[in-house]
Amino acid sequence: MSARIRKIVTILEETLIEEGRPVSPPVRRAAAIAVIENPFAGRYVEDLSELFAAGEELGGLLGERARAALDIPGPSVESFGKAAAVGADGGLEHAAALLHPKLGAPLRALLGKGAALIPSAKKRAGPGATFDIPLGHKDAARVRSHFDGMEVSIGDAPRADEIAVAVALTDSGRPHPRVGGLRKADVKGEDGLV
Repeated sequence: MSARIRKIVTILEETLIEEGRPVSPPVRRAAAIAVIENPFAGRYVEDLSELFAAGEELGGLLGERARAALDIPGPSVESFGKAAAVGADGGLEHAAALLHPKLGAPLRALLGKGAALIPSAKKRAGPGATFDIPLGHKDAARVRSHFDGMEVSIGDAPRADEIAVAVALTDSGRPHPRVGGLRKADVKGEDGLV
């Protein structure tokens, strides 16, 4: 592993009741977050390829941890998302270097597809700050029932010279969806939109 990982946190969230109504089966979301040393904290560096490689490794590692928390096969995952919170001595481009060039390929391989763009977010934050992992259907961006998010935080991260990198997966969309749009039963999954 090229990234120096201080800790990994895995979160499983299950919604059993929403709007006073039972959710059956429960909606489950899992996030795996790695807290890594930012090798470029406190300085500007033109070549961020070291973070590209770390993102690729983390895509597989965190994706597998989140999938295992859901306890379902990769192809059964319905939604995905990624996010990073960079500490005060880092730049937003450091988070982007982890999330965008290479993190998606191993995650898609784990899921057996993933035609849609992986929703992402990044922010600068301090220890204990919350950050949101946006979620969307893995094969069709127009499935409104899967427009969602998962809020996460780690009490002691990210420190000024760290980045918290997260991948979230779900086994379904929101509880009791009713805002229309493309239904998951009608997904073709060929162009990432429908």
